[in-house]
Amino acid sequence: MGDPRYPSRVWRKPKRPLNYDFMMEDLNTLGVYGLKNKRELWKTRTELSRVRHQARSLLALRQEIREQKEPILMKSLVRIGLVKEGATLDDVLNLDINTMLGRRLQTIVQKKFSFKTPYQARQAIVHGHVTIGDRIITIPSYVVNVGEEDKIGLSDRMQATLQAKAPEPAPEVKPEAAEESSA
Repeated sequence: MGDPRYPSRVWRKPKRPLNYDFMMEDLNTLGVYGLKNKRELWKTRTELSRVRHQARSLLALRQEIREQKEPILMKSLVRIGLVKEGATLDDVLNLDINTMLGRRLQTIVQKKFSFKTPYQARQAIVHGHVTIGDRIITIPSYVVNVGEEDKIGLSDRMQATLQAKAPEPAPEVKPEAAEESSA
């Protein structure tokens, strides 16, 4: 069981961390998704590994047992938004890290509210400016369900700040008025 004060790790380090190509790929992924450190990437990779392991173990089962257990896994992955409705276990095995990182609150907020960088979206989340329904979420790595995606919004303070910073549209000048004033 273990001591509750020392929880088990939810991530595994890569086997060859000093592989140059692997390091460059990791750094690119960190920048694209605005991750704080490599540990966030490792957590996501471990979660992806766990899901793919479940799919592989389901493929190894007999058909009767597989028909009972497969819908449970597929339903949970559809709810999260990792696969589409009617997907197969092969689709689960073809999942990649970008699909998992694309379901994070930080990534969805950046796309939905057009933040310039993922780091701005992360800062807005950590400072409590992002809500899902009526709950304030301060965890950038929160995995957003498909049902919650349209409930994501900015807090009232943040909306007022963004409206105050938005440039005022220039008054339209009619071409006839411009000719009269120049004459």
